[in-house]
Amino acid sequence: MTTGRIWVFLGGATSAVTGLVMTYGSDVGNVLYVVTYVTMCVMAWMAVARIGAGPDRTPWALAAVAQTLWLTGDAIEIAYYYLSPAGAPPVGLADAFWLAGYPLLAVGLTMMARRRAPGQLRGAVLDGLTLTVAAALASWQFLILPVLGTGLGLAESIVPPLYPIADVALLAGVLFIALSPGGRGTPTRLLLGAVGLYLAIDVSYNVLPYFLDYSVVSRIGPLIMLGNALIIAACLHPARAELTSPGPRVNVLHPSRVLFLGLAFLTAPTLSLLESGVDDNAIIALVATALSTAFVLTRFTIAVREQERAQAQLAYQARHDPLTGLANRTVLTDELERSGPVAVLYLDLDGFKDVNDTYGHEAGDLVLATVAQRLSAAVRTTDLVVRLGGDEFVLLCPALPEAEAIRLADRIIGDVAAPITFRGQVLDLGASVGIAAYGDTVADHDVLRSADMAMYEAKKQGRGRWVVAG
Repeated sequence: MTTGRIWVFLGGATSAVTGLVMTYGSDVGNVLYVVTYVTMCVMAWMAVARIGAGPDRTPWALAAVAQTLWLTGDAIEIAYYYLSPAGAPPVGLADAFWLAGYPLLAVGLTMMARRRAPGQLRGAVLDGLTLTVAAALASWQFLILPVLGTGLGLAESIVPPLYPIADVALLAGVLFIALSPGGRGTPTRLLLGAVGLYLAIDVSYNVLPYFLDYSVVSRIGPLIMLGNALIIAACLHPARAELTSPGPRVNVLHPSRVLFLGLAFLTAPTLSLLESGVDDNAIIALVATALSTAFVLTRFTIAVREQERAQAQLAYQARHDPLTGLANRTVLTDELERSGPVAVLYLDLDGFKDVNDTYGHEAGDLVLATVAQRLSAAVRTTDLVVRLGGDEFVLLCPALPEAEAIRLADRIIGDVAAPITFRGQVLDLGASVGIAAYGDTVADHDVLRSADMAMYEAKKQGRGRWVVAG
């Protein structure tokens, strides 16, 4: 599905949910609720069916199962409402279906995190569990303990606290994705928004009754379908693979991550303070704990930043020529492995050996650095300039027609031949260029070898020439 159609679908879903909120609790509203929910579930399974069989489909299938289970629970609740004189029981079969959906969705999210960050998930898991433990502690104190102390029957005392526990499991799954390396495009944002909406709805069900009449709070129920729509949209998005495919390795510690960890560390002492009562000593202890946590996290962040800079420098050195700053053969090989029309210009300097022999390596280094600057200035921003070693350079130009490649070779030959002055002496230099242009499929060794052979043919014809590979 195209991006435009996805946004149309989300707009329609938002309008439908708005109508359901307004008509919630009425006979018409109940019919529309079931019809809309069934439609959402059918679309979820259709979206799953569009994915080829394999491990990438499994997480989305689990999300569709979760939505179907939630629909089943709602259908049971509505059936009780119309068929049973006593109405729906406080705890019943519907709860089993509602609760079953949470772990399935949490498992699906965890599977996505593992697939998008293979071998890189340890940090995300540790940070996610840290935040999850803090959330679990808050849920225990504010959502679970009050229910356990109501003196209700066994089922009514056990089942309601299972919902905050299920939310904690769901929070862990979404944190694994949010904190793991990988793409952060629209599909990821849609998925995170959906799970965030689910959690917000559940928290609202537990908190808002303290401030609002339950008849008002119950109207947030249809919002669950907006979360379903967000997941469906993520599954249908053309860039869906970013959620289930390995993404780029990320070694940067985001500041918000440190902030959230600091808040997680302060959760326990803050809750203890609220439980025991607020006095001067307790406030002083909490402030001291907050300052100690801030100092420790600051020191931790500084150490991580120093390590990140060292790793970035090593990574740069491994892929760039130290003299000219151009990309090296490793980068060229990686780029040539990608498919697509490409033109390769293989350049060798004329007269470089004479400059080195006459004026020394200092002059040679000046020539190489100057030529690198001129080549970089001559190409497009999408092109790649590489120093292979010695006085050999390669220009990799994606989607550059052969005629344009020839004009580029003419321009380069003129730029390289421009005067270079060393200690008052004008250095005599030129360039020979071999051109190889290929279509949609590129064999990296063949195109580079062809351009190299064309360059040697240009040298045979005399300096300052170019030859197109046959």
